[in-house]
Amino acid sequence: MQKFFSRENWAFYFKHPAVRWNVCYLLLLTIISLCFAFTFNWVSGIVVFVIALVGGVASIKRLRRLVIDANEYLNHLMYQIKQGQQEALLEMPLGMIMLNQRNEVEWINPYMARYFTIERVVGKPLSEVDQGLAKVVEQHADDKKAQVVSWRNRQFECLVQKQNRVVYLMDVTKYEQISKRFKQEQIFLGNIYLDNYDELIQGMSDSDVSNLHNYVTSEINKWATENHLLMKIIDDDNYLIIGHQQSLGVLEQKKFKILDIIRENTSQQNSPVTLSVGIAYGENDLVKLADTAQDNLDLALGRGGDQVVVRSKDQPARFYGGKTNPMEKRTRVRARMISQALKELIDQADQLFVMGHQKPDMDSLGACLGIRRIAEMNDKECWIVVDNEHQHSDIQRLMQEIDNYQSIKDHIISPSTALEKATDNSLLVMVDHAKKSITISPELYDKLQNRLIIIDHHRRGEEFPENPLLVYIEPYASSTCELITEMFEYQPREGEGLNKLEATTMLTGIQIDTKSFTKSAGTRTFDAASYLRSAGADGLMIQSFMKEDPHSFMQRNHLLARAEISNQIAICTGEEDRYYDSVTTAQAADMLLQISGVDASFVITKRSNDEVGISARSMGDFNVQVIMEKMGGGGHLANAATQISGQTIAEVKQTLLNILNQQDTAKDEEQTEE
Repeated sequence: MQKFFSRENWAFYFKHPAVRWNVCYLLLLTIISLCFAFTFNWVSGIVVFVIALVGGVASIKRLRRLVIDANEYLNHLMYQIKQGQQEALLEMPLGMIMLNQRNEVEWINPYMARYFTIERVVGKPLSEVDQGLAKVVEQHADDKKAQVVSWRNRQFECLVQKQNRVVYLMDVTKYEQISKRFKQEQIFLGNIYLDNYDELIQGMSDSDVSNLHNYVTSEINKWATENHLLMKIIDDDNYLIIGHQQSLGVLEQKKFKILDIIRENTSQQNSPVTLSVGIAYGENDLVKLADTAQDNLDLALGRGGDQVVVRSKDQPARFYGGKTNPMEKRTRVRARMISQALKELIDQADQLFVMGHQKPDMDSLGACLGIRRIAEMNDKECWIVVDNEHQHSDIQRLMQEIDNYQSIKDHIISPSTALEKATDNSLLVMVDHAKKSITISPELYDKLQNRLIIIDHHRRGEEFPENPLLVYIEPYASSTCELITEMFEYQPREGEGLNKLEATTMLTGIQIDTKSFTKSAGTRTFDAASYLRSAGADGLMIQSFMKEDPHSFMQRNHLLARAEISNQIAICTGEEDRYYDSVTTAQAADMLLQISGVDASFVITKRSNDEVGISARSMGDFNVQVIMEKMGGGGHLANAATQISGQTIAEVKQTLLNILNQQDTAKDEEQTEE
């Protein structure tokens, strides 16, 4: 009892809140009980007092025992936690490095120590301990999340806590190898199509057709076997290939040499076969993968064939091949089918709108006039959307001549007027282009994008409308005017045919695009020209349209005087503070090809305050389309262009030179491998 009432014991009791409150509660209860007891009966008061005293002492002792046990448990738990933390720092499979303000190693855990060959690490600068690790830490010092890095031929997940000067490294080599293997073993699908097979076998004997088919199939099968691919014959001119993504990487490194092998070997037999290939990867759904592969094949064919398009869904396409000019292989059957489909769509519409690209040329505006005439022959109204700003001199002369043809003049409207007139049942025809970014009225395109027809002779690019009603893209045609001219043969005879101005404008478009029938002109081109001539095309009016004003003539000569020629490539740059129109720039690029030893030309000029344009031309052996596509443009193998915003002429020229140098380096590497 003396121990219970000792000073130390009561100090312990009142040190802990739980005990303190319980003692106060018991004391208060005891006092109240005693008061009631002594008020009514002193004997009862004494009994209650004794009971309260014994109960209180027992309760307080019990509480004391509970507090002591709880403290012992907490102390033991804290010891285990601290011991676990210490053991975790020493034994956990996570590398840890602590640095001081001088970037010296203060401490490393044993797991990290095994990656260093020197015995003493602590106290030395990290760059002295391991320079490679020091660079990794410096590069990822500001990263908010852990990054996978390479160090000592292994993969680590690295996190740098810059404020605490602590570096964490977890070896994830095994998991990265699994991830890499998973990516390498993902499936890709490819469609191989023989571009001109049907045309080649026409007139061939059965044995020659069999030999040609057997050779092509044998070469494709051999190529597939060498690259660990599964090849299946779908049709005489169609093959399916399946392989792993690892094999696709090898094929891309080799630039799909199968295209060159088959083309060159069949050319020696006077039966040149070209392949178009569409390859898709990165999709788990095989149906979607097959759809993407077909889309890629369509893109390859739309660009003229003889090339490979590799693309994952929602990713930029990669192009290989495309070394030859597209061959003229369209048939009158296709022209008739397109013409009939166009007629049916016109019959279902209430009206038509036709527009070309920005800064229209003769081919663009001539095609618009041709479509308007076709609509009129089918008793439908057609509006030609024209932007009167930034017109070249030949278009200005044409517009002046149109003033003499009231029926045509009344159907030429501005983009804003077209937007007001358009209804949900109207048709929009885009001619000589297939890109929203260069169309005359993007707003009209947005309104009628689900009622869209495309007629173009340029290679199909990645920027392409999603769901056009009708697409007629023939990259081997000389011009859009040529394609539209062929449609007149299949239109109703009751309507009035082409008038003199329409025929002349369309023939001018063909003549300009073919450089007076010296470039990209096939037999169908001359047939179209003959038809337009018979429809009343005027040669003198053509010469009048093609005349240059003195300013454009002087501008072109000024550009030519600034040309630089190196390695069979001519590069010409305009002045930074001087604007040149696109036609003058294109004419300068064409004229540079007339210089002996020049295989390709690039003319770089300022088009507006914030835009620099490039016109690129070649004789056919040099693919300028690929170069322009890398700079955001496009076109044909021998005729391409691009527009770049926010850069000076000097910066654009340097970018072009870098791309040309990279291409030269790639060619040298290919020759070395061969």
